[in-house]
Amino acid sequence: QAEEELKEACARQALQLQEMGRRERLLRADLGRAKEQLESFKTEVMRVCSPAAAGVAGKAITEQQVVEKVRQISNENQQSHEREKCLQEELSSRLSKEKEVSANVEVFEKSLWELQ
Repeated sequence: QAEEELKEACARQALQLQEMGRRERLLRADLGRAKEQLESFKTEVMRVCSPAAAGVAGKAITEQQVVEKVRQISNENQQSHEREKCLQEELSSRLSKEKEVSANVEVFEKSLWELQ
């Protein structure tokens, strides 16, 4: 009976090892697909961000290059927003001055009309 239990335990262990091997193969396949997706993503980011850099044949794009390019674009975007804000303030100021000048012109024209 002990021998029978030992055989069953060995059979269970063999099944567990087979299952672990199957899971390992699946994980390796998933890892390979994830690496391919990452490379594809990095290449696409660089193609969109910097077409000249992505056009270099045979040169792998590093994560650092992608991070630097995204950081550069982010900084440029922030500067653009700051510039837009300044221009909006300047436009608002000019519109206020224009309204003030228009009001003064109307008062002046009214005064001239009354004098005549």
